[in-house]
This record gives sequence, C-alpha cells and structure tokens, in this order.
Amino acid sequence: MAERLIYLPLGGAGEIGMNAYVYGHGAPGKERLILVDLGVTFGDMEGSPGIDLIMPDLTWLEKNRHRLEAIFVTHGHEDHIGAIAHLWKRLDVPIYARRFTGTLVRLKMEEHGLPAEAVTIVEPRPEIVKAGPFSVQFMPISHSIPESSALIIDSPAGRIVHTGDFKMDVTPVVGDAFDAIGLSEIAAEGKGVKILACDSTNIFSTHPGRSEAVLATPILEWVMAQKNLVVATTFASNIARLKTLADAARASGRKICLLGRAMRRMVSVGFDTGILKDFPETIGPEEAAKLPRNKVMLLVTGSQGERRAASAQLSRGRYLGLSLQEGDSFLFSSKTIPGNEKSVGRIMNALSESGVDVWDADDGLYHVSGHANRPDIEAMHDLLKPRVVIPMHGEHLHLREHALLARAKGMTAEVVTNGTMLDLTGDKPKVVDHVETGRLYLDGNQLIGAMDGVVRDRIRMALNGHAMISVIVDEDDNVLPDAWVELMGLPTRTRSGGELSGQIESELSEFLERADGRTVRDDGKLDEAIRKITRQVAMEEIGKKPEVTVIISRLMAD
Repeated sequence: MAERLIYLPLGGAGEIGMNAYVYGHGAPGKERLILVDLGVTFGDMEGSPGIDLIMPDLTWLEKNRHRLEAIFVTHGHEDHIGAIAHLWKRLDVPIYARRFTGTLVRLKMEEHGLPAEAVTIVEPRPEIVKAGPFSVQFMPISHSIPESSALIIDSPAGRIVHTGDFKMDVTPVVGDAFDAIGLSEIAAEGKGVKILACDSTNIFSTHPGRSEAVLATPILEWVMAQKNLVVATTFASNIARLKTLADAARASGRKICLLGRAMRRMVSVGFDTGILKDFPETIGPEEAAKLPRNKVMLLVTGSQGERRAASAQLSRGRYLGLSLQEGDSFLFSSKTIPGNEKSVGRIMNALSESGVDVWDADDGLYHVSGHANRPDIEAMHDLLKPRVVIPMHGEHLHLREHALLARAKGMTAEVVTNGTMLDLTGDKPKVVDHVETGRLYLDGNQLIGAMDGVVRDRIRMALNGHAMISVIVDEDDNVLPDAWVELMGLPTRTRSGGELSGQIESELSEFLERADGRTVRDDGKLDEAIRKITRQVAMEEIGKKPEVTVIISRLMAD
C-alpha cells in the first residue's frame, strides 16, 4: 500500500484561535503523526456563558495516540499553547519548543502537576528534531511575541513550511527580525518547498505591515504630553510593546509598575531567557501609590476587557491600593479582538465616567498588528515558492481569500477547515476523509464536552429563566394539592399584577386535585404534566416558557 502525507486541522482552520494541526506520513490509517500547537479560544456570555476556556476535542487524536510522535509549538500565545497542560495527559508525548516558548509551557505544566521535563528546548535551525518520518527545524520569524518560529517539516513526500503566526518586521524591538535571506535559502534547498501552510489572519488588509519600531516616537510623545497618572494596557505577551511603553515612561521621568499576573510572568520569563534586555526597573503598587501621580506609569493587563484583569479592576474603582482620578490618562495600545468590543467598551466608558481620558489604537499611532498583511503574505509566497498553499489560521472568509490569492499567482491552493483530512502526496491535494471535531469547555476546573448539554442548558436557563416545582405524594399515593413554586430569572408579576408563582401554584393545585391514580403513581407522567402546566401558565402570563425542574417527594408508610 502506497504511503501518503496527510494534513488534518483539529482547530484553527475556519476560526481564529484554538490552533491544532496534525501532519502524518505512512500507509493510510497507519501514518506516524505529529501535532503542531495546541491552543485555546475564550468563552463569551452569548455562546458559552460561564466558560473560561475552549479547546479542541482531541478524540480522534486520542484514539490514534499510539501513532503520535510529538507536539511542536510555534510560539507562546495562548491560542497556540493554552490547551497543552489541560490535554497533555491524554496524549503523553514529548513537546518541542524554543527557549522562551518552552519556558512558558514548562510553567503551565508545573502548575498542573505535570512533568516539566516533557518539554525539550530546541535551538533554531539548523538544529533538527527527528520525529518518526519527519525532520523538523525551527525557523525564527517575527511576530508579536518573542521567539516565534515557522516550522520546516521535511517528510519523505517533500518539504512543508508551517509559518505559524508571522509578520515581516526587520526591526521588532524584542525578538527575532524577519529573515528574508534565510527563507530564500529554505526554498532553494533540495527540491524546494512543496507545501506552505500559511497564516491568513490579515489577508484583507491591503497595505504593507508596519514595524513595531515605528511606535516608539508617538508613544513617547503621548506619555510626555500627559500631566497626571498614565496607564497603558496591551497584550501581556507583547514584550516588545511593553518595552516601548516602559522606555517612554523612563524617558519622561516616570517609574513603571506592572499590574497583572500574566504581565509580570511574561517580563520575568523574558529576563530569565535573555530575551529582554535593558528593561527599566519596576516598582510595586505600594511604592507607586506613594509617588506623585505625574511620576508613575502603570502597565496593566486586560486589554481585551477581561473581567478580572487589572484594567477592569481599576475601572471599577480600586486595585491593589491604586485608583484612577479625573485627569489621569489610559491608553489601549492594542487592537480589540472581534467579539470583545462590548467588554472593552464597558471598561472605556467606566473610565470616562471617572473623568479619565481614554486613548485607543484605532488611528494606528499606538499599535501595529502582529500578523502579515496581504502584501506580506504575497511576499512570503514569493520567497518560498511553494507548489501548494494551504491557508490556515483564519475564518473561512480569510482562508478562501488566501486561496484565491495563491491561485492567481499560479499556485495550487486548497481551503481546508477543521476535521478535513487532506492527502498532500501528489501534485494536487485531495480530500480523503472527514474527522468529527468539536470543542471541550473548561468550566471552573472541569473539562466538559460540547455535547454534554451543560452549556446548552445554561444558555436555555439564561434565555428562559427557571421554575422549580415541589410536590408531595403520601403513603397512600395521594398527591397533596399544594405545590410549591420557586422562580429564578423570571418576572414575578403577571399581566394582571398578581404573583406569577401564586398563579402557577393555583393551576397546579387544580390539576393535582383531579389527577388520576395512574398519573400519580408514575413519576414520569406526573413530571411531564406538571412541567407542561407550568410552562403554559408562564407563557400566557409573561410570554416565556421557562426551564422547569420537578421534585416529587413520596412519603413512606411507617
């Protein structure tokens, strides 16, 4: 049986976030596999209320774990590493990453009581990691977090370049600069690049991407112009931005205070791994509170409106002894991720109500994207000269547009979404299987499946409210006529101004008085009848059909 090269996204293809990509080579159904990245996305109140993290369902990979060689991690963003510590036990394979990324993953593993030694630190190309039929190299590439890497994956069927997230930045402030010469060398080796699996996030942005370095002057000018306390928020992982902000604070005679666990961790790991050099000295919140307000700059977490992060806490009043006042200045040095607009807007409005002046990144003065724009994606195509382009890391619109761009340049391209298995062996990729994919939810400290019904029931209760009905059946199978009703999340008054609970109790009492013995003796029938009456009364009186829980208590004879 002829061997084949396969590609199977389990997350990140058809969505932004939750990245997990499988490559395999071997006889069909017996391929040796590697996994690239294992990330999360975040819950929201509309579609997943109360959910902290969402991660890919690895059921297919778990069933084939005996074929899985390793996990390779391109960089340290949560949408690429956030699920590793939660799901590693299900796979139990070595993890390979560069130093900064690997340190972040090791910390996550230790926090979950998992062995940090499962993570092997790899030096960039030309070091090679052998994983079954694959030889993998980490190619440094610029992004909005240090030590991001494209993966050069050599297989018996040809060379794959998996870009991970990237931008073309030759002056990134912190981390690796974009290396066009190095990428050209990759394209020139052997038979060249067969497959390019490429970031598609900014395919609709038609202007060339901008360097992180262009922000230094406008940020410095902004900080110098502020008269009172200055606060800035950005992604905690964007160490280059943190350094630019901190350098501006130092130049303007301000002390820097970091607020938020994620931000302190990133800076600490930056120091420990040698990535971060010449970062201004920081002070704690106690010292910051004692200094004149025009001598302090706070760098805080929560740029995406996270409810428990430092930005949100400050907007609500006080955090670690620090509070904002009228005339203070707050900069959002980050772009709002689609879906987070309401949360970010809530914080901005709360700050404004306190008299704080708010600036955002919409004019481009105080933020640049970490992803390649359309001209940069085209330039990557030109540098690597792949025969086949597989768009990844994007919603379906992004993937499709990227494929059209590649085809217009004479390359073969295929739109592949989560669960679609592609055979990349021949000159043209072909779909050979569809794997069922889904999501796992981290609810508190428990992982639940999308089909478990927990999130569905929570949404239904949020939309419709809840009624709990208690009835008692005596030892002679006589149901007591008085039902007890407790309502949650529902209006208490009916159209006529009466009590909704009383109206439901009255209707149920009438039913219970005339209920026949067969219904009373059958919990299922009694439950169904009570549920139906409760929802009918609620619909007539308030226009809602609540979720109903029926508790039937049966008294036992002495």
